[in-house]
Amino acid sequence: MPTQYWRSPETIERLNRLERPGFALEFLRRNADYRRDFARAQRQITREGTDPKTVRSELARRWRLRCRP
Repeated sequence: MPTQYWRSPETIERLNRLERPGFALEFLRRNADYRRDFARAQRQITREGTDPKTVRSELARRWRLRCRP
């Protein structure tokens, strides 16, 4: 979603209905630092051939993320 729609009344209404995990995802998706860090991690996996699990674990640790099945 383009950033110009992030503050639209429809978007705000949808965000108000989210539970914590969904809201956290929206926060990260909109956070420029996180998006840069995520893009860097993706490049590291793609270009350097680094182990994807290791790179993703480090990203999760930096952002204090926990993924549950």
